[in-house]
Amino acid sequence: MKPFEQVLELDKVLAQSAEFASNETTRQMLLHCKPSTDLSEVRQEVQKTDDALQLALQFGTPPFTEFRNICNMVTRASSGARLSLKDLLDVADLLRQAQALYNWYGHCSESATSLDYLFSLIVPNDDLLATLERSIVSEEEIADSASPTLAEIRKKLLRSRSHLRETLDGMIKNKTMQKYLQENTVTLRDGRFVLPVKAEYRSQVSGLIHDTSSSGQTIFIEPMQIVEANNDIRLLESRELEEIDRIMKKLCSAVGAEAENLKRLHNTCAELNFYFAKANYGASLKAMKPVISDDGILELKKARHPLLDKNKAVPIDLVLGEQHNALIVTGPNTGGKTVALKTAGLLTAMTMCGFLIPVTDGSRISIFRHILADIGDSQSIEQNLSTFSSHTLNVVEILQTADDSTLILLDELGSGTDPVEGAALAISVIDYLKQAGAKLMVTTHYQELKLYAADTPDVINASCEFNTETLKPTYRLILGSPGKSNAFAISGQLGIPEVILKHAETLISEENKKFEHVIEKFEQARKDLEAEKEQAEQLRQEAEALKSEWEQKRNQILQEEKETIERAAAQASRIVESTKAQSNALLDELEQLRKEKEKADFASRVSSVKSASTQQLRAMYKTANPVIGSIDENGEYVLPRPLKKGDKVLIADLQQEAVISSEVNENSETVFVQMGIMKMKIQISRLRLLDTSKTNQKNQKKKKMHQVSAKVERKGSMELDIRGYSCDEGVYEVEQFISSAMLANIGTVTIIHGKGTGLLRNAVQQKLKSMKCVKEYRNGVYGEGENGVTVVTLK
Repeated sequence: MKPFEQVLELDKVLAQSAEFASNETTRQMLLHCKPSTDLSEVRQEVQKTDDALQLALQFGTPPFTEFRNICNMVTRASSGARLSLKDLLDVADLLRQAQALYNWYGHCSESATSLDYLFSLIVPNDDLLATLERSIVSEEEIADSASPTLAEIRKKLLRSRSHLRETLDGMIKNKTMQKYLQENTVTLRDGRFVLPVKAEYRSQVSGLIHDTSSSGQTIFIEPMQIVEANNDIRLLESRELEEIDRIMKKLCSAVGAEAENLKRLHNTCAELNFYFAKANYGASLKAMKPVISDDGILELKKARHPLLDKNKAVPIDLVLGEQHNALIVTGPNTGGKTVALKTAGLLTAMTMCGFLIPVTDGSRISIFRHILADIGDSQSIEQNLSTFSSHTLNVVEILQTADDSTLILLDELGSGTDPVEGAALAISVIDYLKQAGAKLMVTTHYQELKLYAADTPDVINASCEFNTETLKPTYRLILGSPGKSNAFAISGQLGIPEVILKHAETLISEENKKFEHVIEKFEQARKDLEAEKEQAEQLRQEAEALKSEWEQKRNQILQEEKETIERAAAQASRIVESTKAQSNALLDELEQLRKEKEKADFASRVSSVKSASTQQLRAMYKTANPVIGSIDENGEYVLPRPLKKGDKVLIADLQQEAVISSEVNENSETVFVQMGIMKMKIQISRLRLLDTSKTNQKNQKKKKMHQVSAKVERKGSMELDIRGYSCDEGVYEVEQFISSAMLANIGTVTIIHGKGTGLLRNAVQQKLKSMKCVKEYRNGVYGEGENGVTVVTLK
């Protein structure tokens, strides 16, 4: 029997996840990841992957780069072996990777995760990295900055070669020398600069012969004038090689001294990349962490097969092991039965490998000691095995291995032989596996297994839904409902003549027809219930939305009421304090008068003080009660006329303006008023009638001012100052102001509302949002008034 990893295509999942790795070590770790049967280990591994995903979502994926496995080379360096420049560059790459991870983690929040211990193992080696970066240019070249001695030698070499070339250039430009030369160029032989001299003129050029061309026509001569210079260059080159050799030994020694730390850094970086690669793969699948246990319960919600296109795969719901130990899946061919089996097994195996899986909240995965799967056609010509024989051999192996911690997936159990005997054998196998405590999923077309599932308490039917109208499967898995094979419908769609189908229907036994009819009625009832459930869910969501909206409005009203009361209390406190201060001043003046009553001008001063006191009392009353009305003999307020609907009034104890919103009964002591968005019932005695004529004049005056302002500032921006206004007044003024601006063809206006509590600003901006003539608006920036103003761009 094939390993379940191969049958369930876990190897393909691992190959996909390996594409998210940045280095070869991590890729191999992912490709060779094996499912664990230890519950604690699985939980830890899944938690690490989930923590990596949360860190990546919050702070971005760490900057992983390609780095080689340097463990063997640094071990050789610790034994005194010589490394190449490429090896040293690989070490530098690893050190840069460690530095990048260290810096990235330093910017993360301090919340604890299961990956903290790995990040704590990353200790950057800045000194070694700086030395390698300073010393090596490429795989073939040591940098001048590797040592002062090397820099000095190369500087001398550069000067010597430059001087030598100048000498040779002078010789080449000499007209006499030019006729001796084969070509006017300088070349190298054995590391020494030479001239290509024609063979017939070799006696004319004194120097050392280093080489001859293959044709014998050219002799490469080192002129005597530059022999000494060439000797100096060779000596400097020798010293350069010696210094490079010394530097390489020093670098290899430094790397060897840090061998253990470097190996730990490599393993830590690779392991971190392992978890973040799994996390990024999970993110690509829209996967999440399930609840993990070892109780044998498998519950998948909106599960998708990870190898199918996530935009096309139909999610399935599946429960196994809680009330039912066996699931019998039926339905048409190509309807998704095998995919459902593979999805359950593959997601379980992925979880046991520490992966996140494509499911939704509430999904549960159980850890099993064995996952045994017999899926697909196992016919073997080489072993002379039929399909039935090969399946039977696999079942035999499953029967020998199964225990109470085994998940078994059987595709088309009992097929390939006589249907009656195959169905009986399948039922017997299922019973045996149930008694062993195994959890199993079985696909079948046998009617006997559908009846068996319906009659057996811990076995449940499931079906892959088939749309009889379109004659196509929907790939949905329906628990609790047996499915029809729909062989006639599918065959008709594929081109089988109708006469053959009708004849085939006559050959079906009456009992089978009745059973199929029962299944059809059951399926129709299920669809009707699902439609009603969907409608009920939609109504529930609408009710929830209305409830949320109502609660939001109620909270807003309560907040505004609270703020109104607070403002009224503050204003009342200010009035009391002002009145108290003025009363104290009057008492002080009376006391002063008492002391001076013997003076001659006492009477006249008393008279003037009485007059001043009367004026002050009237001013205090005006401050405390700034409304239009009259005062009766007892000093109480009297309405100048009966109130009527639409009157603008002042709620005296709250110092808030309102409008009468209902008809006023002569004998009634209460009336309904509208204050902003609040409508309340209030006693008439608390109301003061406002002079609406003055208010109208004031509004007309403001409107007129706005119109004039719009005309005057037609070419510039406009400003409206509504500081101190109530929300309703401010919004009204803004509407009028913007209308004037539109008529004046103004493009940008500024509304000054002040900062304060923010209520006036919010009311104005909420109104602007609903005005069609407003293109956009924003808060002011520094220099414009910041949050105290709103700048509006008009269409």
